[in-house]
Amino acid sequence: MRRYLKTCALLLISCLSFATGFCQDVAFSQFYDQPLLRNPGLAGVFTGNIRVSASYRNQWESVTIPYRTFSLSGEFKTPVNFVRDGYATFGLQLLRDVAGTSEFNTTQIMPSLTYGVSLSEYRNSYLSFGFMGGSMQQRFDQSKLVFNDQFIAGSNGSYSIAPASRQVINNTSVSYFDASIGLSYNGVFKNRRDDLYDIDYFIGAGLYHITMPEVSFFRGNIITLNRKFTANAGLSAPTSETDRFILYADYFKQFTRGLKPIGISTIQAGAMYSHEFDQQTLTLGMLYRMRDAVIPVVQLQWSQFMVGMSYDVNIDKLAVASQRRGGFELTLSYRDFLSSSRDARSKEERRQSSCPKFGR
Repeated sequence: MRRYLKTCALLLISCLSFATGFCQDVAFSQFYDQPLLRNPGLAGVFTGNIRVSASYRNQWESVTIPYRTFSLSGEFKTPVNFVRDGYATFGLQLLRDVAGTSEFNTTQIMPSLTYGVSLSEYRNSYLSFGFMGGSMQQRFDQSKLVFNDQFIAGSNGSYSIAPASRQVINNTSVSYFDASIGLSYNGVFKNRRDDLYDIDYFIGAGLYHITMPEVSFFRGNIITLNRKFTANAGLSAPTSETDRFILYADYFKQFTRGLKPIGISTIQAGAMYSHEFDQQTLTLGMLYRMRDAVIPVVQLQWSQFMVGMSYDVNIDKLAVASQRRGGFELTLSYRDFLSSSRDARSKEERRQSSCPKFGR
């Protein structure tokens, strides 16, 4: 009985930490490879015209049944002819999250469209507007839950599968439409002596759950997803012909229908350093999620492929119970130019020199 209650308490703490820390949404430690989860306006800010990213996260295995999250996103960037150096990015965000004993799961299918306009004829300077909207489903298995009226009175905590709980849950599955908007500015600090040392940067802001959908499983109880404001920034600065220093940062805050701030604001940030070896690039970094975890990360890029691995080291209230073992995360991404012929590819690469990009 004590063991059961301890497990329930730990699970409750972890759920509360997750909900307050990430503003009701799933989040990844290697957040820089998930642009649509950060801000729809960040889609297309990369060198190339196609990018595909896949992520897997396993969290809290040291405490309880692990939370498992899978994500797959794709972006296709193409020029538009009615504006000089304008572009459109078509994206798709797929996500599947399974959490806890009841296998509470979230499934997300979100198409997106981002449009960018050039603000300068002489340098990379783009303003991008993005929209993302689609289907969300949340469900759980009620048969795997245990309620207090299923414990036998006067038996020192003995549990009986019969009779069944009198707890009434009207619905175990909720589906709804969700939408978000965002904008970003992508620019460059020019080096007057050598273009090789130009510094790329971006800033952005987005608003998620703009329709504030209802997600209650109980009839008569109205529970809504609060709107979530995001602010994003990044900087990529070369320090030599083969080395580069990179910074990322995100800020999240929830708001009620009247735009009243609610909940706990969250910051995630990271610093990374990359070194290029011929056709491979090795990147080492340290990420931080406020009041939650410190996260070492390593990336290896070869040709158009990149694989990244990270591990959360807990620093929150669950650190003692979890022995600071938070979660493992694996990311695989691919980006390239779609042009197959050498001449077409060279032309596309030249055109991309005046397109929104970040780093190499």
